Amino acid sequence: MSVISTTRLIIADDHPLFRGALRQAVASVLPLAVIDETGTFEDLTALLEQDSEVDLILLDLSMPGISGFSGLIYLRAQYPATPVVIVSASDDVGTIRQSLDFGASGFIPKRFGVDTLRDAILKVMEGDIWVPPDVDMAAAADPEMTKLRDRLVTLTPQQVRVLMMLSQGLLNKQIAYELTVSEATIKAHVSAILQKLGVESRTQAVIAAAKIAGGQWRQSEQAPQ
Repeated sequence: MSVISTTRLIIADDHPLFRGALRQAVASVLPLAVIDETGTFEDLTALLEQDSEVDLILLDLSMPGISGFSGLIYLRAQYPATPVVIVSASDDVGTIRQSLDFGASGFIPKRFGVDTLRDAILKVMEGDIWVPPDVDMAAAADPEMTKLRDRLVTLTPQQVRVLMMLSQGLLNKQIAYELTVSEATIKAHVSAILQKLGVESRTQAVIAAAKIAGGQWRQSEQAPQ
């Protein structure tokens, strides 16, 4: 086996039992690996800010702090050299295809057992892309979703975070407080987001984000200015 055992991985999932199953799968392949666990996206980004030297991130699509593909988009923009594998209960072909299009190095459905998790992790650590063998990846892509996806990936990491917070219905001043920047900076980010997504209002930006996330990126009932 060519994979070096002394590697560092992060398991990001809000279900402790499933994190345990992933840890077991990783340990069976890489017994000397350093494995960190996080239950929120905020904790994940805090870990990466302390030390971004990570060989693999196993990321749930839906956990506190993210929804849909927002976390994946952020990680690929902020840490492009770090492979990210999606581990999710949503395993339809559209979700898998979009995960790979957004830069994931693989997609592991939660419905599989530890043996399959182990094999998938090993493949990814060896540089391969792993997707479920029972999923037909030849299905035609939706041109509208492809166009919207291409626009979303042009956002900077900070713009992705702002869009995530817009989707939660936060005010500019609340976002500025959370990100420890000025409200004018947030207004500038919002303007750039609207331009890059080709929309005219923050409400439309949130709707666009919700579309690309297949409904997982929650649209707020109101989008305050």
